[in-house]
Amino acid sequence: MSDNNETLAVFLAETKPTQVLWALQDKTSEDWVVLDSPSFENTDVMPLWSSSDLAQQHCIDEWQDYVPCEISLADWFEFWLEDLNEDGVIVGINWQGNDECVEMELSDFTQALAAVESLK
Repeated sequence: MSDNNETLAVFLAETKPTQVLWALQDKTSEDWVVLDSPSFENTDVMPLWSSSDLAQQHCIDEWQDYVPCEISLADWFEFWLEDLNEDGVIVGINWQGNDECVEMELSDFTQALAAVESLK
């Protein structure tokens, strides 16, 4: 299993019981962290984490004014997917930083997420 597949498998396993993803949001402006992809030219990436603790580790330096915010899988599919797709944003899963990041096309990520979403 490649590192990318392993990272995705861990992300999905940790997301399945909680049914939430975590992203960083600015406390004041309510903007979300989206940055230039370190791997793909002219592409924006939105870092996502499978837990609040993992996201919290990145609330330092340029992201010190951000806090982890949860996004339910239901909200992800209903609201986020279309907007991110229109903006051409990809996702970085369990983001570690520029040197160690797994970036995925939105469609591939969402397809994997759909497999762990529980319909309530």
